[in-house]
Amino acid sequence: MERKDYLQNARASGGVLTLTPNIFPSKRLNINSQLQVVSVQIQLKSLITVCFIYLPPNEIIRQTDLDDLIKQLPVPFIILGDFNGHNTLWGSVDTNARGRQVEKLLDDHSLCLLNNSSFTHFHPATKTFHTLDLAICSPSLAPYWDFSVSDDLFNSDHFPIILTYSRNDFNFPKRPIRFIFDKADWHLFNSHCEFTQDMVRQPDVNKAVDSVTKCLLKAADMAIPKSSGNLPRLYKPWWNDNCKAAKKAQRRAWDKFRRYPTTANHIAFKHAKSFFRKIRRQS
Repeated sequence: MERKDYLQNARASGGVLTLTPNIFPSKRLNINSQLQVVSVQIQLKSLITVCFIYLPPNEIIRQTDLDDLIKQLPVPFIILGDFNGHNTLWGSVDTNARGRQVEKLLDDHSLCLLNNSSFTHFHPATKTFHTLDLAICSPSLAPYWDFSVSDDLFNSDHFPIILTYSRNDFNFPKRPIRFIFDKADWHLFNSHCEFTQDMVRQPDVNKAVDSVTKCLLKAADMAIPKSSGNLPRLYKPWWNDNCKAAKKAQRRAWDKFRRYPTTANHIAFKHAKSFFRKIRRQS
């Protein structure tokens, strides 16, 4: 975990934090900047710099500070964060000063914008959707990463951004695949695991062992299921059927509001959200 806290008038405000899984080697980069940024280098198929940034909406951001940040990032890099800028370039209905500032940054440094037409922010007061969160990268990375946005707010006002590696040349870490003996069909196993005299009566003992092993594994593959090898999700002992039902109701209310953003549907969503929070706390 890497973080950069920010205090305004002795109160916590803004700040940036990133979590990287232990399965990927990573290290923090020391960035000399007044901006709210955290940057790490992650070893995926190759070494990639990932920078997380937050630009407060009412704060004056100097263009030179953004330029200095770019100069400190080892290429190739991806910049992710809440820029609080509007620009028709990424689907906004208008362009403001911050949006023009980010557009200049893209042009001056020949950077690529990964965003598609998906909204990334919901403004509860006006019940409107906007794109404030951007994914910017070096040109060499642009062909290999696809941008998408989760359709669930997860109790925030920002939708999580998802970047998906589009090529099939990277193997994600997995756990060793194991036989699940508790679910084995032993009758089927016995019917396919038949040793013959020819298997064991061989002048070379290694060939005999190899023949028996192949017979065992062939029968096991047919009769004993295997684990997927995927890394497990974190176990939540407090999660129960009430939580599941409340989450489903909140999701249903949210989907209805997104399709029909009326005041009544917004109120119904807020009620469902509040009830889901209550159920989680009671569990």
